[in-house]
Amino acid sequence: MNFIERIKERAKKEKKTIVLPETMDRRVLEAAVKVMDEDIANVVLIGNVDEFSKGNEDLDFSKAKVIDPNKETELTQELIDTLVELRKAKGMTPEEAKELLLTDYMYYACMLVKTGRADGVVSGACHSTANTLRPALQIIKTKPDTLLVSAFFLMVVPDCEYGHNGTFIFGDSGLEQNPDPEKLAAIAASSAESFKQLVEAEPIVAMLSHSTKGSAKHADVDKVVSAYEIAKEKYPQYKIDGELQLDAAIVPSVAKSKAPDSKVAGNANVLIFPDLDAGNIGYKLVQRLAKAEAYGPITQGIAAPVNDLSRGCSVDDIVGVVAITSVQAQFK
Repeated sequence: MNFIERIKERAKKEKKTIVLPETMDRRVLEAAVKVMDEDIANVVLIGNVDEFSKGNEDLDFSKAKVIDPNKETELTQELIDTLVELRKAKGMTPEEAKELLLTDYMYYACMLVKTGRADGVVSGACHSTANTLRPALQIIKTKPDTLLVSAFFLMVVPDCEYGHNGTFIFGDSGLEQNPDPEKLAAIAASSAESFKQLVEAEPIVAMLSHSTKGSAKHADVDKVVSAYEIAKEKYPQYKIDGELQLDAAIVPSVAKSKAPDSKVAGNANVLIFPDLDAGNIGYKLVQRLAKAEAYGPITQGIAAPVNDLSRGCSVDDIVGVVAITSVQAQFK
């Protein structure tokens, strides 16, 4: 059984309710039907079923809970009142709240989670990361004792002897542009926790750089070294080391020569990139050249799981992210 099939089995054992607000996208509707047919999660679709069924008559939405914000007037009014209360310090008015909830279904989805009617949200098939995460950060907010929200890709590389049977987490590969050392350390800790939850194996975390243990001198290297020192002090429960070049991090023979005293080098399965450029380029190289499965960007640090999709995602990608979101919700 491969990684995503194991995730689906775990999701089925403790089914969660996941909101899919992008009912204007055929891929999302197909994925919703597949999730329900495979009994992975309970699905909430937001929109007018008569409208999103047009051209999709071959799809059966009977197992989904469909919420039309314009028809569910009592529920919508409750969510308007709650949103005004949540955002009153920012000057939110009832008129503004109503406009948001009726025109941007991501806000409606996050309010369903905030009020306990759902456990997570998956969006982004036809919206930007900012449009997906802004409502989540405004409404659901960060987990307690979490410095920042970050994102990772869960990479499953076929026929790979490295990582955990070819499985890695790449972070941050989707959100935080240029984290300072403290943020980079927090991303390492969050990614380690995510690996432990989703892969059910010990996270071994490498803070990546173009340098290994002082082989190069540069301010960019200094940032990673500082991040490692912070992580070592603040998150001693995790096995973390840096700075390490990629080959030293995952290839045992290279690790023996470049970082012989490291307990991480040669064994890393959680790779922490120094900035978003490196992380984004890295995951796409592995996805395209190594034919890896890439699930994400998966967010971490939000009080309830809200996950973004690549706008180039397939139906199966969406199903996989729904399953991952369901498993994340089991740890809330």
